[in-house]
Amino acid sequence: MRRLAQRALERRGFVVETADGADSGMAALAAGQFDLIAVDNDMPGKSGRQMLDEIVRQDNHPPVVFVTGNSDTAVAVEAIHAGALDFVVKTVGDSFFDLLDGRFRQALSRARLEREKRAAEDELRAANARLESLLGEVHHRVANSLQLVSTFVTMQGSQASHPETAEALDETLRRIRAIGQVHRSLYNSPDTDLVDLDTYLGDLIDALREGFADEQSAVSLHFEAEPVKVKPDQAVSIGVLVTELVSNAIKYAYPGGDAGEIRVDLSRREGDAIRIEVSDDGAGFADGDIKGTGLGMRIVRAMASGLRSELARLPRERGAHFAVDFSV
Repeated sequence: MRRLAQRALERRGFVVETADGADSGMAALAAGQFDLIAVDNDMPGKSGRQMLDEIVRQDNHPPVVFVTGNSDTAVAVEAIHAGALDFVVKTVGDSFFDLLDGRFRQALSRARLEREKRAAEDELRAANARLESLLGEVHHRVANSLQLVSTFVTMQGSQASHPETAEALDETLRRIRAIGQVHRSLYNSPDTDLVDLDTYLGDLIDALREGFADEQSAVSLHFEAEPVKVKPDQAVSIGVLVTELVSNAIKYAYPGGDAGEIRVDLSRREGDAIRIEVSDDGAGFADGDIKGTGLGMRIVRAMASGLRSELARLPRERGAHFAVDFSV
């Protein structure tokens, strides 16, 4: 039967090498390059099913077509689950060889498509890796540029002759740092598409705590957060918003150096909603009572709008409590 199949398939355009058993077949596979393997379940020694297990344990093995007798169809189905690409039931006459011809060509075509798919996926992964590397470099350069701008603003502030000018430059410096921290986070993260908002805000609040240490040593700044990932533009809006609200609370909620607490809370809400809250137990203020130039609150509302949300002022017995809900 093996010789008949070889001659019939060679007449149909195949180059065929045969083996008289599983061991000799595995030896031929180790020694040569094959595009396809046909395994008969009924062989001397090891069964074709046992040989199939040996074949599929090899990396990048050729596609396998499993050949069975009429009574072995259950074994053939099991072989498909074990890694064979197709199976053929043996019959008498040329129709069997025609069936082999068709199944072999289908298997070769499917194997070629699988190789092309894997090659395309590998190329896509390589392209994505290159893109992520380039994007990381962009974030690194932006962060460095913003650091340079921060240095210029610091130098300008140190030479300002009017306290109002120095204070305005300090506020500008904090806004620049809030944006720069996003790009530093993205550069240091393996994910260039999303920012760990809890980590980012924690670093930002540490910087605010350090920056205001001399001004309001009696005010404590607390931060609690659930793990949240957001897009970079959302992180920028949230960072600037938090910076403004915390800065306003530090400057205006505790006049005369009063002691107090400012809280920043990041939490998940129902569905994909996220809430950021900034609250204090300070002096509070009436609606419409603008402190300073009012620029800070205008920036906060603009950042909330960028998150497709609005700034909400929540009821509080003492102090102020602001919240912004947004979706990731």
